[in-house]
Amino acid sequence: MTNPQRRILNAGSGPQSARQLAPLFLTDEWEEVRLDIDPNVRPTVVGSMTDMRSLFEPESFDAVWSSHTLEHLFAHEVLHALKEIKHVLKPDGFALIFSPDLESVAEHIVKYGADHVAYVSQAGPITPLDMLYGHIRSIAQGRTYMAHKTGFTADRMGNLLLQAGFSTVNVRRDDNFEICALAFAEHADQERIQSELAVCGLDLMEPSV
Repeated sequence: MTNPQRRILNAGSGPQSARQLAPLFLTDEWEEVRLDIDPNVRPTVVGSMTDMRSLFEPESFDAVWSSHTLEHLFAHEVLHALKEIKHVLKPDGFALIFSPDLESVAEHIVKYGADHVAYVSQAGPITPLDMLYGHIRSIAQGRTYMAHKTGFTADRMGNLLLQAGFSTVNVRRDDNFEICALAFAEHADQERIQSELAVCGLDLMEPSV
């Protein structure tokens, strides 16, 4: 007998070609459901991270993936969005949250300046101003929802996830101006989940908050 397929919600998925899930989730074991506010990116479900309980039943997903989406919300909306993520997760589920790292961006500005190209992405050269305020070229083309309205340090991200009701949160700062947070629901098998993620290059073994 085969195990039932697990479901992952890609919250703020963007186009199919962007923000691809980690290799762990790109197998037949997982079904991806793509949520985005922009119908032009053809998500599975059109909607906002701040109102997911109107779109999905509680405890609908085994995992939630949110890559560079929370910074597009206003600061007062972030905690509510994280509570929505917790609401749609199963009690043994987990969430993976990625965002720009304000500390790394600030260090780069001090060292090189705000207009210095920090790295090159699929969207083109990225400067600290892009990371702080949203991708300037996309916003200039009319995609104003790409603007950033808040930002995160590792401590702020971890504390917000704990306030949202997650039992344990591991946060890592990497070398790519990025924070990665792994948040566990109350009955998650933390050791198994961490081991599975480590195999695909996401090593978040130690809790930091």
